[in-house]
Amino acid sequence: MFRANITRDEANTRSRQLRTASYEALVDLSGRLPDGTPLAQPEATFVSTTTARFSSIACVANANVIADEILSATLDGEAVPAEAFDGEHLTLTLAEGDHELVVTAVMRFSRTGEGLHRFVDPADDRTYLYTQFEVADARRMYVTFEQPDLKATFQLSVIAPQGWTVLSNAPAVEPVASGDDLARWDFPATKRLSTYITALIAGEFHSVTDEYVREDGSVIPLSIHVRTSLAEHLDADRIFETTKRGFAVFEEHFGQPYPFDDYAQVFVPEFNFGAMENAGCITFRDEYIFRSRQTSASYESRDNTILHEMAHMWFGDLVTMVWWDDLWLNESFAEWASHFAQEEIRARFGDRANPWATFTNSRKTWAYRQDQLPSTHPIAADMVDLEAVELNFDGITYAKGASALRQLVAFVGKDDFLAGVRAYFAKHAWGNTQLPDLLDELEVASGRDLSFFSSQWLQTAGVNTLAADWDERDGAFTRFAIRQWASPQWPTLRRHRIAVGLYNLVDGVLTRTDRVETDIDGESTDVPELVGKPRPDLLLLNDDDLTYAKIRLDPRSLATLVGNVHLLDDELARALAWGATWDLTRDGEMSASDYVDLVLRGVGVETDLTAVTALLGQARLAVDYYAPRADRKALAQRFTAGLAQLLKDAAPGSDHQLALTRALALSIGSEPGAAVLKAWLDGEEVPEGLVLDADLRWRLLTELARVGAAGEAEIAAELAGDRTATGAEKAAGARSASRDADAKAAAWRAATAEDTANETHFQIASQFWQLDQDEILAPYTDAYLDVVAEIGAQKGRWATASTTIRQHVLGLLFPRPLADRTFLTKLDAFLADHDLPDSVKRLVLERRDDALRALHNQGA
Repeated sequence: MFRANITRDEANTRSRQLRTASYEALVDLSGRLPDGTPLAQPEATFVSTTTARFSSIACVANANVIADEILSATLDGEAVPAEAFDGEHLTLTLAEGDHELVVTAVMRFSRTGEGLHRFVDPADDRTYLYTQFEVADARRMYVTFEQPDLKATFQLSVIAPQGWTVLSNAPAVEPVASGDDLARWDFPATKRLSTYITALIAGEFHSVTDEYVREDGSVIPLSIHVRTSLAEHLDADRIFETTKRGFAVFEEHFGQPYPFDDYAQVFVPEFNFGAMENAGCITFRDEYIFRSRQTSASYESRDNTILHEMAHMWFGDLVTMVWWDDLWLNESFAEWASHFAQEEIRARFGDRANPWATFTNSRKTWAYRQDQLPSTHPIAADMVDLEAVELNFDGITYAKGASALRQLVAFVGKDDFLAGVRAYFAKHAWGNTQLPDLLDELEVASGRDLSFFSSQWLQTAGVNTLAADWDERDGAFTRFAIRQWASPQWPTLRRHRIAVGLYNLVDGVLTRTDRVETDIDGESTDVPELVGKPRPDLLLLNDDDLTYAKIRLDPRSLATLVGNVHLLDDELARALAWGATWDLTRDGEMSASDYVDLVLRGVGVETDLTAVTALLGQARLAVDYYAPRADRKALAQRFTAGLAQLLKDAAPGSDHQLALTRALALSIGSEPGAAVLKAWLDGEEVPEGLVLDADLRWRLLTELARVGAAGEAEIAAELAGDRTATGAEKAAGARSASRDADAKAAAWRAATAEDTANETHFQIASQFWQLDQDEILAPYTDAYLDVVAEIGAQKGRWATASTTIRQHVLGLLFPRPLADRTFLTKLDAFLADHDLPDSVKRLVLERRDDALRALHNQGA
């Protein structure tokens, strides 16, 4: 068990012991102690004073606080003994009744995106701070009872330099000057919130304001905040447009007005996630402020993230889970709702891509992979403690859960589903709930028995596979059934609501000519509605992607797709086809060579740019890991040649041109290819319409470093022209990718032995292992096992290292290019000899499974 864990049993006990009423937190960012004495480390620490009011039974209970030092602590006016603090708990002996706990502590700024994170922008030396408290890191800024069901009002005060922007969950306030160029911000108290969605933002932000005007004339104040160095790149108009459209959809369909007083969206550096749903004060990773040319897929993805966090204002913030067992529901609902909102916006304005095609092309692919790993788990996972929670922010919790909700919508009908959601919000506003509370409202609204849904969809793991089974005469079906099977490890056969699409080539277009929707259950289900219909060129199970299942294509349908995927006229149908062929490839039933040919045939005309990016990445994976070793070089050359031709044919300045350029850079492996990239960086022979902006230049330079065609001199020169945080992070990644022994050694030290900021650490770890660098990388296979052992034993720095850094090391530094059978045998012996915590073993076993799949496919 790692330090600072909290178990579900502990939380349940504390829920029975006490009720929280309010928190008042004063966060002093002046660099001084309360008596005015300077802190010993003013750039690393700050002072926080918490007043927590609560009631209890007679008991001994813990408050949560992670601090360098407790300066003073009183309970009901009496001093709390110094020995009551153990570094993460403050143990309290409580009489029955009301209590007031007042604690002043010296706390530490984070450099890993947990707690109160501090960042100094290298572009202009401006300082920025932001909080990230999910799952349980509010205790790193103020004293808490750290669990979702102990809600309380939250009143924040902040002392910070005059001229800063300071934000929290309550509306912005005017600061009061307090001398020494400092000021104090006193925010009003919020309504009852869980600690993990409270927030503090502070720094020299650039801010833009707007407002959303409801039909009744009432107003929601809106604001966007970014680092000053990114202000020139802020496209506030689109962000505000998406925000206003989202409010219109959610307020209409959720039946509750937006529950907070204003809506701030803050884009922050070195953020570990896409975004965080702090009540009324959302934080986003500031890579979403695009400083370079991006494809439409990036903007659609950002829109989806904006809507995802907005949905949480109702589902998660207004109504909150009791404990993290329902994390999946919190995230899955927001995942479903964001795509639903994009669908509604598309229907009203018509200027966006099909969101469900995008979901199928990216999010569901993530879910299917996660669900076939040895670490797969039910959607409703058993969250026994915080370690389990942190590991389950995964494709099952998000994308499979959202897929299950989409299936639930198909069962009960969209109108009844939304009616049940409205009743749920009305009944449980500002409270805490569990899954049955939502299902009860859906059953009332729809009149349907949903008892099967939890047992089949939420409490079991694994993915089903569907295939068609029929007899025919004279080209027409005389019998039609759908077969279903599951893996032996997870044998549950589920009830599915699906559609069957019949597609035919008509006037040079592969188009849907008929569709049947039905329920299936068990090993085989007859579909009499299809009897008598002509067998189509393409038979597509799960048409419109209503359920969560892999599909198998019959030989004629597969042949139709291989020859005509570029003629299929529906984005969602193509997404299903791409998914089916990728599943065949991952399962060793379609060769890497055939899959690469299919991608090269269809990617150039694919209109969903999310699909374009995904397909190019999957084809790269097929070349590098699924092709037989003896064939990989030839297939890689064929893929590179195909990309070069597609790039030549792409419209100048188009999204396809940019996506293909990125893929081509990643594919180079020879001196001629490197010469092309070097020429582009020098401004020579650049394809017409292609803009070599900062991000693309770093991408090209990193690939040149990978093949040994660029080194420290070129990286340093590029960094000199891009003195930004992103430039420094990309430079670290390029050095890590370099075909240079000294650079590799420095990168390994930075990733495993030094205190490296989280985003820089990610760039280093993700670029370290490269193909065709075997001689340089060979020593690091054993080094990886050594560091796994240290993490498992909580040795040295790993006793207190953040979850994010541990996960980077365990997952990204797994030696995938060298994970042959010899290494896996050594790995298995290592795992047998070491008693690793489940959280460590899980990540290693997931990467082992990827390696085994690759070896299987190479042999197949």
